[in-house]
Parts: sequence; C-alpha cells; structure tokens
Amino acid sequence: MRRSGIIAGLLIAGILIAGLTLVVRRRAAANPEARLAAADARFHREVKPMLDRYCADCHLDGMNKGDVSLDGFTNTLSIVRDRRLWERVLAVTQSGDMPPPKKSQPPAQEREAAVAWLDAALYPLDPANPDPGRVTLRRLNRVEYNNTVRDLIGVDLSPADDFPQDDVGYGFDNIGDVLSLPPVLWERYLNAAEAVLDEAMVSGPRTPRTYRFGPTKLRGHVGNEALATLASNSTMTASVLVQFPGKYRFRVHGYGQPAAKESPKMSLLLDGKALEEIEVENGKGSPKWFEVEVDVSPGPHELGVAFLNDHYREWMEDEKRPSGRVVQNKKVEDRNLHVLGIEWIGPKAGAVAELPLSHRRIFAPRRPGMTEVEAAQAVVEAFAARAFRRPVAAEERERLMALYRQARAEGDGFEAGVRQALTAVLVSPHFLFRGELQADPDNPKSVHPVDEYALASRLSYFLWSSMPDDVLFDLAARKRLRKELRSQVARMLADPRASALTDNFAGQWLQLRTLEILSPDAVKFPNFDGELRQAMRRETELLFEAIARENRPVGEFLTADYTFVNERLARHYGIDGVRGTEFVRVSAAKASRGGVLTHASILTLTSNPTRTSPVKRGKWVMENILGTPPPPPPPGVPSLESKELKGTLRERMEQHRKDPTCASCHERMDTIGFAFEHFDGVGQYRADDEGAPLETAGELPGGLKFADHRDLNERLARDRETDFMRCLSEKLLTYGLGRGLEYYDRPALEQIQERLRKGGGKFQELLLAVVQSVPFQMRRGEGESGGWTSGAGN
Repeated sequence: MRRSGIIAGLLIAGILIAGLTLVVRRRAAANPEARLAAADARFHREVKPMLDRYCADCHLDGMNKGDVSLDGFTNTLSIVRDRRLWERVLAVTQSGDMPPPKKSQPPAQEREAAVAWLDAALYPLDPANPDPGRVTLRRLNRVEYNNTVRDLIGVDLSPADDFPQDDVGYGFDNIGDVLSLPPVLWERYLNAAEAVLDEAMVSGPRTPRTYRFGPTKLRGHVGNEALATLASNSTMTASVLVQFPGKYRFRVHGYGQPAAKESPKMSLLLDGKALEEIEVENGKGSPKWFEVEVDVSPGPHELGVAFLNDHYREWMEDEKRPSGRVVQNKKVEDRNLHVLGIEWIGPKAGAVAELPLSHRRIFAPRRPGMTEVEAAQAVVEAFAARAFRRPVAAEERERLMALYRQARAEGDGFEAGVRQALTAVLVSPHFLFRGELQADPDNPKSVHPVDEYALASRLSYFLWSSMPDDVLFDLAARKRLRKELRSQVARMLADPRASALTDNFAGQWLQLRTLEILSPDAVKFPNFDGELRQAMRRETELLFEAIARENRPVGEFLTADYTFVNERLARHYGIDGVRGTEFVRVSAAKASRGGVLTHASILTLTSNPTRTSPVKRGKWVMENILGTPPPPPPPGVPSLESKELKGTLRERMEQHRKDPTCASCHERMDTIGFAFEHFDGVGQYRADDEGAPLETAGELPGGLKFADHRDLNERLARDRETDFMRCLSEKLLTYGLGRGLEYYDRPALEQIQERLRKGGGKFQELLLAVVQSVPFQMRRGEGESGGWTSGAGN
C-alpha cells in the first residue's frame, strides 16, 4: 500500500471513530413514585421554609442577584433538572458562604437539614452498586503523542509540535470529550509516521541529517521562545539520541553582549566535556555560526553551551540634564551570551558501519532460522502490540501483513516492506486513540473492571503522559498489575518520566503555563525578564516534585516552610547567599513566604500588568485551592479602572463592592486577595503600596479570621483542609480519568478523601487512592445508568 492507500484507510477509520465518539445514549433507571413523593414532602417541610426566610431578598420573587434565581423550583424533579445551579446552591450553603455574613443566618440544624436533603436529591446514589462512568474514546494529545513515539521507537523528534493546539476542558488538555479531530490532523499523522520511521529505520543509503534545537528545546537558559540567554556562568543543554556512529558537526548560532571591554566566552560541550572554547565577538546585529566536528558513538548524548566569563556591575552616576539639574541614574555593566539555536548534523556521508539503535530495536524479534515472512510477522506483531498497548488480534495481524506482502510484490526490500506495515500501525486508530474494549458497550448497566492492559495505559498516561513500559506490560500479561499497584506507583514516580505529572498536571492545575504569555508592565516592573519568569515557574514545579517524590503531606502546598531558588529568584526575594543558575532548597521564612500562594509565579499570574489584583488572587484561590469557583460576572458590569473611584486600592475595592451586582461575589474574593497585598504585581515583597499602608487582615464566612498571608495560609490548611483535599482530589481524578466528574463520582471522591486523611495527607496515598478508585479501575457502557429522571444528568 502506498501513501494514498494509507490516507484512505485512515480517513475511513476517522469516520468510524467520529461515529463511535458521537454515539451517547442517555438512559435512566426508573424510581418508585413513593420515593419521589417522600423527597417532595421533605423538601416542603425542611428546605422550602429556609429558602423563603433566608434567600428571598436576593433569589426569589423575581430577584436574581449573582444571576441566581430560585423561582419556579417546587419539587424534586424541577431541582434535579437544573442540577448545575443547585450544586452551586449546595456548595455555598454547605460552606457557610450563603447567606452572606451581613444577612440573617439559619440555625445550624436547619442548614444541616437543607444540605442533607439537597445532597440526597441531587446525588441519588447506591453505594453498593457504584457507577464508574465511562471515558470517551480519545486521541493522544500532543504531549502524549510525542512521549509515546519516543518510548515506542526510541527517537526524540517531537513531531506533534506541528499538530494543531489541543483543546482544553475542565482545566486540562487530555479530556476526551474536547480533543477534537480537525481535518488537518489526518495528513499530519501520516507525515509524522513517515518522519519517525525515516529516522528510526535503515532501508538504503543514508545522507546526513540535521537536527535543530530552538530556544524552546534548550534547557537551562533564561531566555524566551526566540532567544536562549545565559546571564551568568552556566550551561544550556539539549539531548540527542545518536543512531549512527561517525563524524557529526555541532553548530551554535548566536551572539554576545560585551561588558567591561571584554566579549563573552563560550565552550561547546559534549556529555559535559569541553570540545572547544570560543570568544563571541559579534554583537546583536550580526549573529554568527560557531561549529566543531566530533566523532560520536551511538547512544544518548548531551550537547552543551557554557558561558564562561559572566560580569555584572551596577552603580549610580550623576548626570547633568540640559536644564542644569543633576540627577542620579543607574548604570549597568552586563555581559551575556545569546543563542538563537543549535544544530547537530551527521553522520558524514558514507557507508553506515552499524545499524542505529532504533532499527535494531524494531527488528529485535527476528530470530535466526526464521523464514523472511516469519521474521516480518514477528517484527510487525511485536511492534503493533506495543503501539496498540495490548495484544494484537489475529485479523489485525493479517491486515498488517497484507501490506507487507503487497510491498514485497511491488519490488520493495524486506525492511521497506516491514516499514509499510509499521506506517499503517502508526496511523491506526488503535495507536492514535486510547480505547478500551468492552463486551457490552451500549449497555449502561454493564459495569466491569477494565482489563489489565487498559489499566496499564491508564496508569502510564496518568503519571508519565506516555505508553506503558515493559514492566507494566509484563505485569498486565500475567494479571499481576492490580495486585502490585502500590509498588508500581512508587517506581513510576521515581522514574524521570514522572516529570510529566509536574509539567502537565501541576502546570495546568496551578495555571503555570499562563506565565509564558504574561507581560508585566516594563516601566512599573523593570526588573522582570525572561530569566525571572523561568525561575518563578521552576520554583513552583520543584515544590510540587518534592511533595510528590518525597511523599510529603499535600497540606505543604499551602504551608511549606521551604522553597527552591536560584540566584536570580533569590535576588528577587531578597535572599542572600545563593549563587548561580542551579536551584537550591532554602527557608521560605527568609522571604516572608510559605506555600505556593506566596510563590512569585502564582502572584504574578494573578496580577494585572500594572498592579496587583485582589480579585484575581482571591478568585484563583477559590477555584484552585478551595474548589468553589465564583460565577462569571454579569454582562455589562464596568471594570474597577473604568469607574471614578478614589483612595487606596482597598478603598476603591470597597466602593466597587457597594454595587449590589458586585457585592455577593466580591465579598469573599477580595477578602482573600487582600491577604497577599504585601506582594506586588510580580511577587516582590513590599512594606507599603507606594507610601499607602497595606491592610491585609480579613474574615471569611464561618468566622475564619486572619491577619495576613501567613495567617491565611495556616487557616486554610487547618480550617479549610477538607475543602482543599476535596479540590485537589477532584483535579487529580479529572486529570487521571480524562473526563469531567459527574454526580455519580461522589462516592469515589469521598473514599479518596477518606484514604487521604487516614494516610496522613501524604501525596502518594492520594495517587494510590485515585488509581484504586472505582472510576479509574472500572467502566460501564454508554448512557446514564441512574438518577431520578432522564433529565437528571443535564
């Protein structure tokens, strides 16, 4: 089969996938009329009177403050049909946020009765027969595709970087229901498959290849997407997997920023050893290529560019203005090295003395004594089993072998024939999509454990964002994976691939990816630059990694008395004694900080370009720490800047809250946000706001008082521990399942939180609770399996 045939097959597969994805049947189990009647009677006896007494002023009789109207809800079914609205009512009633503090409060017994009724009405669950839900057949996202290709074949090309951006749902980019299939992807999939196999296999003469590493592919620098900068004596690196032995050219494209009458000096490194030292005399307007040739053996290697002679000095100098007035200006001498990219070219043209590692890996199943067809079948079947992440069915194997036989019949050699079959594997839906075979897929009452191969995939894509390794495949084949989950989770977290959990879960939960697109005002915050941006993000990532790998209590996300800084971030925080670009663990108290809420990363991404934003900071805490996001603002509400308000920021915010349409939501958001006013718009500590005093004390609903950010962190970790554990559990389960959570997931969430509490709040206990939960271990057929009515799931 040639390219056109493979494309046609892929398009047909795409149509089938789209059909499978769109078939969602909503079914519901009928409930006895007596049960509904009893629920209605209890509603009118225990809930409706409380609503009339405490909610009418804002949400009944035509009032809809906060865009919430409770008119027209007279029985259980009417409430369940608008489950999303009443879930909000339940959450704010349970937390004590409603009624607002200035309004009359219901007695605790009435509040508890209303909460209990709403909980039972909205979530009619049978704990003895849990509903695990189902996960939409979903494609690999860009990160998962790149990682899977790397681990399947042993090449590190990142072909998915050319794919369209992945859509985001429920805060994550691995959600099956939003991972759409734009038509351009079909062609990109085939291009990627061909590029990967071009790199991995040898089926004829080979010419030198060029591998390019732009700034985004280089580690250890402080630049941006366009420029990699070394601002202190340090090294930027890139990893390359050499397939062929021979001579390679190592090229660096860059320029220097001289200072103190001296140009930057750099050293080109291979695996940490200096190859050549170079003085970079050309400046910004004339970037230049610098190169060295080196003999290299097959295997993984690390390319490095080291900056050797950093210099930085600043001082104040008198300057006379045309008016005759003398002012002091800051003068700076700063020597830096700037790199636009690295190239690795080779091997030099000529005979290939040794086959590449990836080629040998692909053809490893070939054994002496096999016929050619037997060898091809062994290679194709082994490759497909790893690519499909499960054993290959006989009919699948035969379809792939038909491609091999057709290629041989048309004159292709053995390797080229195998390649045709492998190309088909890499564009197969069974590789591109994560599906799970079911015996009764259309029956919503068909609940069963996923098989161990599917469990291995769920686990590996959860922790590694990649395919299972040989250990997981072996355990799945022997049906031992479920029995060894604890040891496997510990093993996988210790593996370097677990950095994917930091990059992809923490990066999205804590919204660290947003840092890349923020641009604080250069006049207001002149010290903010790309180096500081990267250091901010890395600090928070290192805290997450420490808690995960060291199995520390999750409460340390809020209260950690330690943090990680390099010289650039330490200077920003006012911490002395830290030198170089390497991050070291220090006491957070040295910078009046503790936990992620005081990290410069979080404080910067929750600020406006020119000033802090108590609203954004409070909203971020409500969404990502407490799991109680406020509703979106009503349309047409003017911004704080557009109103004619006077005074300090706090005084202007208080005037802003006098608007009845703003007060209900801002009361709590602003109170939380003002606790962090000792940190400016880029997270630097300050004693006042341009001379104005800072008022950081506040009180949250339920009588939770605090004096400042330190006090608030401790109170949130202690008094709102349940809310934080619930929020983190929800985020982690959503990410692990690749779907949004539904009402029938509540028993699983409660069990996860209970295990977390009993396990001392340790992070790995949380991971284990997620991977051993009903929705992670099991699935059901399509449709709704329970509820009061067929509309209950809307």
